[in-house]
Amino acid sequence: MTRCRRFGKFSVVGLVGAALQLLVFDWLVEACHVPTPAAVAVAVEIVVLHNFLWHERFTWRERGATGLRHKAARLWRFHAANGLVSLAGNALLSWLLLDEVKAPPLLAGVTAIALCAPINFLLADRWVFSATIYLEER
Repeated sequence: MTRCRRFGKFSVVGLVGAALQLLVFDWLVEACHVPTPAAVAVAVEIVVLHNFLWHERFTWRERGATGLRHKAARLWRFHAANGLVSLAGNALLSWLLLDEVKAPPLLAGVTAIALCAPINFLLADRWVFSATIYLEER
């Protein structure tokens, strides 16, 4: 599969995840009055798990995990890469945009997600769902 096609699939999953993240984040901040860093962490974790499941079944389907051990290792790598980038990047950018720039929560969230997405794709394609790692773990 070409990298462009895979990035398209990644983007579809990411857009659904982004919508979910924004809804959860906005609801936590606006309706529940959860502090920004905690709201970001909860929303991002929900989406990291959501996106992992969809990437495994859709984006990198042909590189599927063969057993529980392989799936657990892949989930760990996904959390270490995409989860860390998403949590740290979204928390920092959202805080800066919300508290320092006074941007609305949805604008802050969209901006943070857009800036973190290309980094997440590269980490997922080259490390988390890497064909080389897949073959080594079999």
